[in-house]
Amino acid sequence: MKRWKRHLSGRLSKMLLGATTLACLTIGQVGVATGADVGQTPSDQKPTVLITGANRGIGLALAEHFHQQGFAVIGTARKPEEAIELKDIGVEVYRLDITDPESVASLKSELVGRPLDILLNNAGIGGHSTSQLKDLDIERLKNTFDVNSLGALRVVQALMPNMKMSSRRIVASMSSRMGSIQQNTGGAIGYRASKSALNSINKSLSNEFSEQGFVFVVLHPGWVRTAMTNDSATYSTEESARHLYRVISELSKKDNGQFYDLHGNSIAW
Repeated sequence: MKRWKRHLSGRLSKMLLGATTLACLTIGQVGVATGADVGQTPSDQKPTVLITGANRGIGLALAEHFHQQGFAVIGTARKPEEAIELKDIGVEVYRLDITDPESVASLKSELVGRPLDILLNNAGIGGHSTSQLKDLDIERLKNTFDVNSLGALRVVQALMPNMKMSSRRIVASMSSRMGSIQQNTGGAIGYRASKSALNSINKSLSNEFSEQGFVFVVLHPGWVRTAMTNDSATYSTEESARHLYRVISELSKKDNGQFYDLHGNSIAW
């Protein structure tokens, strides 16, 4: 009888030990799942960057450079079927018109549950401009603001849930030195004002989301040879993208709310 009791006691101890081990493993598994839910990207997944207006110019060069550096790249274009060069890079391409709330909502729906590490608001236009105030069509400037300022805000608002799923949380918007009020030398009233508005929006967001670990910056890409400039501009799109990538990839919490050029130098507001 005593031997039987010792045998039963030993079996019960093993069963209790096994149950305890299983409980610990289960708790550990729940902990891992919870970590994934708050956006800790698994180490075996590529970081993801979304670039608006990626079908040409600086946006296209940025898409190619980020792709070469091992990022999963999502590029947007108003007409994806015409974004041949972007598709040839081998990145994902989505339709997006940043001035159309329905188009922005559609992109948001397509990307539900997908973490975004970096958002690059690159889409922009030169817009209407004249050399004299009397010739300025102010009504036409509404579109300039809609693209250069409000468009970026729409995208940030829509994709904020995706950004919160990542621990990196970088939002970089393509501005211009011409958006600096301190360095304003006149001319291009609409363009300058739209970029100043973009700067102000990003500065506000940098304050609102600083405690959540976001990094909001605006960037000046340099004087780049694109359809908006001419062949006498200083940088090629590839050169600008290479410098911008270095700045963006090195951003940290201390850079939140800053205005940088493509070399990482601060620009006065």
